[in-house]
Amino acid sequence: MKPTQLIPGAIALLFLAGTSAAYAAPVSINGKWVTQDKDAVVSIEQCGTVVCGKLAQYLVIPPNGADQRDDNNPDKSQRSRKLLGTAFLTGFVPKGKEWHGKVYDPKNGKTYRSIMYIGKSGNLVMKGCVGPFCRSQTWTRR
Repeated sequence: MKPTQLIPGAIALLFLAGTSAAYAAPVSINGKWVTQDKDAVVSIEQCGTVVCGKLAQYLVIPPNGADQRDDNNPDKSQRSRKLLGTAFLTGFVPKGKEWHGKVYDPKNGKTYRSIMYIGKSGNLVMKGCVGPFCRSQTWTRR
């Protein structure tokens, strides 16, 4: 076989290797997202080596006002912090087409295992899980 006959095959292999690696990488979830209830905007961004999400804006002011505190936090020292600006999506790392981390629910003060991914419609599917059971929400890009 001549060396010139090997080049097209080598190029094809490089192309396939590049596309399969890109296909396995998850689509970026970074950006601003409106929650399913349309009551808040969450900003998802890189936080060091992981991805996190912070409450960026209220679209509906909570019952205790825009200065709503983290009253239900099990850590008493955290109960005086404002929810606005608080990172409640933490430690997200890519796994295939998904992002795995934790979600904190300030309504009950509990933290859950979480999975996020971009759905077929381009929306963010956000799941909070306890054991094998998950509850999901769909967020829209702002």
